[in-house]
Amino acid sequence: MKRLPATVDQTTEDAPRSREMRVRTRLGALGVEVVGAGPATILWSSMFVDRTSWDRLVPLLPGRRLILVDGPGLGRSDALRARTSIAAAADAAHDLLEALRDEGVMGPEAPAWVGNAFGGHVGFELAVQPGVLSSLVAISAPPEPIPAELRRQIRMLGPLLRLAGPVGPVRSAILSAMVTDAAAADQGVRALVLASLSRPTRRSLTLALKSFILDRADVTGHLPRITVPALYLAGSDRGDWDPADAARAAAATPCAHAVTIDNARTLLPLEQPQAVAAALHAFWADDVS
Repeated sequence: MKRLPATVDQTTEDAPRSREMRVRTRLGALGVEVVGAGPATILWSSMFVDRTSWDRLVPLLPGRRLILVDGPGLGRSDALRARTSIAAAADAAHDLLEALRDEGVMGPEAPAWVGNAFGGHVGFELAVQPGVLSSLVAISAPPEPIPAELRRQIRMLGPLLRLAGPVGPVRSAILSAMVTDAAAADQGVRALVLASLSRPTRRSLTLALKSFILDRADVTGHLPRITVPALYLAGSDRGDWDPADAARAAAATPCAHAVTIDNARTLLPLEQPQAVAAALHAFWADDVS
């Protein structure tokens, strides 16, 4: 264990080669930001947050065209209208990739995929499909369903989230699940997570919670079928996908290895961007090139 068409909303004038887009998919329009130039690399965010969760990592990944995505029902993407699934989110990702090619944002080559938690689960679905991805990085993304005790806790908080939104105990529980206590004490990290939580409607956030966490299927059977180079990043402080779990997942995947990021829980790119960037650069240089 190693330690459908797009419409451009605006161009960011003070960030070269950066623009925001909305890309229509079968799960509604997805909020997308495109930064830089080079090999196309999709950054799909975790549940509860949006593409701003990559802000500390993006400057550390020069030489790539980074395509930052808000998941369905989250961030600046359209609200979810019904309960769905991670498999359906992967279908929406196909729509996204097709639209990005049509718009000339990326070429015909399969992109690299970097997914944090929810984004990693979508990546597992795509990586078993030949020719869709060139490589897979799954960050804090256990392929098993959520543990029974965590499921019970989420079910208890769900009604409050639906009625009142991410306030009080719901907000505290989400912060605790996403980042370490040390990261939560960082006002910048805390503000970013809470701002992300404020963007979706209560109904959309509740549907996303049910669809992408409570209903998360067991995809451990996918792992032996992933033949693209893969990297699994585990935070040292996440109980349901600790470094040993990530190592076992990597051992079950033909071309994968696992790396531990210390002092991190779920939002590794936000909590430890330097360590995540170093792991990504080493992976792309040694395993993908």
